[in-house]
Amino acid sequence: MPKYVIEREIPGAGNLSADQLQAISQTSCGVLRKLGPEIQWVHSYVTGDKIYCIYIAPNEQLVREHASQGGFPANSIAEVKSIIDPTSAEV
Repeated sequence: MPKYVIEREIPGAGNLSADQLQAISQTSCGVLRKLGPEIQWVHSYVTGDKIYCIYIAPNEQLVREHASQGGFPANSIAEVKSIIDPTSAEV
């Protein structure tokens, strides 16, 4: 199943409290339960003014539907084509 990186522009994201991040996470999980098992949230990276989320879903439209129902921005959605890491350099 395809994996996606979602860029969410949220000014001040890096300054959100643990309680605020928990609330966002709970909202996301509630929407995921409604949408069904085809879409999965893997994890997210919180930076200064953005949150980058990794999702597994059958298509981009379902990722957009999650964002719409959750009230989250989805400024950019990119399908992951390959994954590399330091072991990719080994022969």
